[in-house]
Amino acid sequence: MTQVKSKTQYFTQDTEDAIIEYNNTPDPEKRNEIYRDRIHYAFFKLTENIIHTFKYYHTEVDNIENLQHEVIIFLLNKIHLFNPEKGAKAYSYFGTIAKRYLILNNQSNYKKKIETIGIEILDENEKHSYELNDGLPKNDVLNFYIDKFVDYCTTNIYALFPKEEDAQIADAILELFRKREHIDIFNKKALYIYIREIVDAKAPKITRIANQLHKIFKKGYLFYLENGYIKF
Repeated sequence: MTQVKSKTQYFTQDTEDAIIEYNNTPDPEKRNEIYRDRIHYAFFKLTENIIHTFKYYHTEVDNIENLQHEVIIFLLNKIHLFNPEKGAKAYSYFGTIAKRYLILNNQSNYKKKIETIGIEILDENEKHSYELNDGLPKNDVLNFYIDKFVDYCTTNIYALFPKEEDAQIADAILELFRKREHIDIFNKKALYIYIREIVDAKAPKITRIANQLHKIFKKGYLFYLENGYIKF
């Protein structure tokens, strides 16, 4: 049975049935036929939609089509792990796998291709790096998220940091994010001085508040990359 291809329904129940049949078929030729006729198109459209919806464009390959081919091969290598008895639908299962692959690929290559400012808040045992872009377009994924992160923390600053001094330190750190396009600082000591020009606080307190902001930033950013919308 050949899978029906439509613009709106490309990953159908027949696709899931075909994946199950593929995994239960020992004959390589039959498996190839099942994949070619009933699975490949669904994987093709799934990866295409995810790449363009979430703008996973930071890649080492020559073009997006080659990246898409890589993801399809990755899905095919993982197809045997799909188990419908665990309750997951094939569309959700393979969509999640594809997004995780692309997130890791995108983040790795993003660091290589874009000039960043490493805002590092350190003490003797901890190091956290906030990678801020230097003038990327406003529609860039990370840049867009940073703006929303700053808005959220600013609006809820006294809920997140009930103590006045903590809120002032948090706002001083957020000011670095607000002015990131105009900051030419690469040294962590200089960043401490920059923050202390705004608020009089010792390094351990700055580190503690920075750690709290880092947790909010990281959790929210991973959720955004995984789900395509922002939720704090």
